[in-house]
Amino acid sequence: MADISSNFLGIKSPNPFWLASAPPTDKKINVLRAYEAGWGGVVWKTLGSQVKNVSSRYSSVDYHGSRVMGFNNIELISDRPLEINLKEITEVVKLFPDRAMIVSLMADSTREAWHELIKKCEDAGAMGFELNFGCPHGMTERGLGAAVGQDPEIAKMVVEWVMEKATIPVITKLTPNVHSVVPTGKACVEAGTNALSLINTIQSVTGVDLDTLVPNPYVAGKSVFGGYCGPAVKPIALKFLTTIAQNATTKKVPISGIGGISTWRDAVEFMLLGSSTVQVCTAAMKHGFRIVEDMCEGLNNWMDEKGFKTLNDFIGKSVSNITHWEDLDINYHHVANINQDKCIHCGLCYITCEDTSHQAINLDKGNPYNTYTIKEQDCVGCNLCKLVCPVDNCITMVEKRVAPEYINWKMWQEKGLPLNDH
Repeated sequence: MADISSNFLGIKSPNPFWLASAPPTDKKINVLRAYEAGWGGVVWKTLGSQVKNVSSRYSSVDYHGSRVMGFNNIELISDRPLEINLKEITEVVKLFPDRAMIVSLMADSTREAWHELIKKCEDAGAMGFELNFGCPHGMTERGLGAAVGQDPEIAKMVVEWVMEKATIPVITKLTPNVHSVVPTGKACVEAGTNALSLINTIQSVTGVDLDTLVPNPYVAGKSVFGGYCGPAVKPIALKFLTTIAQNATTKKVPISGIGGISTWRDAVEFMLLGSSTVQVCTAAMKHGFRIVEDMCEGLNNWMDEKGFKTLNDFIGKSVSNITHWEDLDINYHHVANINQDKCIHCGLCYITCEDTSHQAINLDKGNPYNTYTIKEQDCVGCNLCKLVCPVDNCITMVEKRVAPEYINWKMWQEKGLPLNDH
């Protein structure tokens, strides 16, 4: 079988699946359960100055009967005394020395505060640090969390403070609440961080209670912007991850990917786009810790099927396949095809194409059912019919090149070709 063990900055774990810094990693009992279930590592919930959390804290977005498509929280960093956290970290590391123990940190904005916190956590047995530059609520009002990650110069300064003291690997966690994560990522790499992780949660409002008229989560008739995560943020996380993996400066350091990872397939996608390990939170909170069993088995089976022996054989392999729009091949074309043997004659493809796309599907009314076929000359290969079809592989996209040679938008303009000439 393939070897799914991970070596991230010298921090070894039996698999690349870590629990992200969040409620599931807040105390010894949770972490021990996670390790017993098979997780390769954890990022202990963020430690820093004492805070007090509110009630309630969570809300979610459901979609078409599926619970927790998106998850929102207004919980702050660990509200347990620092000394208790440090004691439990030491105890967990002694029991499971073969698992990654990363400790998330958010010290007050002074060099001395960071140095003191780093020393205490190293003494407790931490194997690495994750600097929390991403929390979008509560801590930002104190000049911490996303307030640091949104300013490259401040982020660089804090990383420099940390690197003065830390003797174990340092990962810097980036906020997605910016136009681009690259400026802060570059600043942190230039300051000496050993790795990057992303994304943290996205500032959000998940909805408003139509009876109380108060947004969720509800705290004595008020609410605040929270941090959004879960499957809904995965596409955004993959985009930000790719920009870090493509940049000449930030791609020099390893990446830990975060954001909506629920299955082994999600994890593989993150790794193909540049992450060496993946961090999971919402899926574990929804389904429990044993989901890691399916993640490990699925990753193993996929690697065996593809012939990959180690994780490094495929990490980053898809990064170069994301290019600029103007470099795409204009002569490459798709045409939809409907498999009449699989069609259930629901008409969804016809309705969506007729109402919102290119009117490229014929409707032949019949008894007992209607028949739908593609008007090849009108089909632009947009994929909409395939996406809405409820039957797997009923509608497929067939390659129909317009011309054999590659030509992109820039070449098209240089040749002076008319826009309607395809």
